[in-house]
Amino acid sequence: MEITPDNIIVTEVGGIPLNATVVWTWVVMAILALISWLATRNIREDLVPSRWQSLLEAIVEELRRQIRDISQHDPGRYLPFIGTLFLFIAVSNMLTVVPGYFPPTASLSTTAALALCVFIAVPIYGIVERGVGGYFRNYVQPTPLMLPFNIIGELSRTLALAIRLYGNVMSGAVIVGILISVAPFVFPILLRLLGLLTGLIQAYIFAVLAMVYIASATAGRVGETETADNT
Repeated sequence: MEITPDNIIVTEVGGIPLNATVVWTWVVMAILALISWLATRNIREDLVPSRWQSLLEAIVEELRRQIRDISQHDPGRYLPFIGTLFLFIAVSNMLTVVPGYFPPTASLSTTAALALCVFIAVPIYGIVERGVGGYFRNYVQPTPLMLPFNIIGELSRTLALAIRLYGNVMSGAVIVGILISVAPFVFPILLRLLGLLTGLIQAYIFAVLAMVYIASATAGRVGETETADNT
């Protein structure tokens, strides 16, 4: 049994080997694009929405509610980024019910790339909301002596974000593979259903943590606004 899809070479394109992580990532992206196209190709306000449109609207509204609860801001600015993270991880994990599929989120390279996106997005959102000085002032609070510790904390939580998702998805896939190989007629259906649930939970946790990190970078805006209003 392969522990990571990085070691599974699926095909070669122009002499460049493509492993299962890359191939299945493209498949997940194609599925998301197809669902988006099906859900939005006939959007009409005066007609009864299709099943795809209703499903997508329900997901978007729930994402907006979660983002609003965490950030206490209008979710419109954060929805494209957080929604993309959640849907990619959720679909990647839920496809484990397909025989022969190996989730790209079971690869450390994929989870590291997702965590790196969050690492880059946090200062971008923070600077947009609070300005360069307002955002980087956080690193010298409550005293400039905390600067190295705040930087280490920023790096360590990004590493933890990648390791947490990779460890949970990879270990789940390995355990399911072992149990199915031991008792192929007893565990498959139950474990596949359990995999769907844990996959959604992992996607939710990753998206919530990403939003919490972004909200912490933009949190000073309310206080600054109130101070400005009082003056």
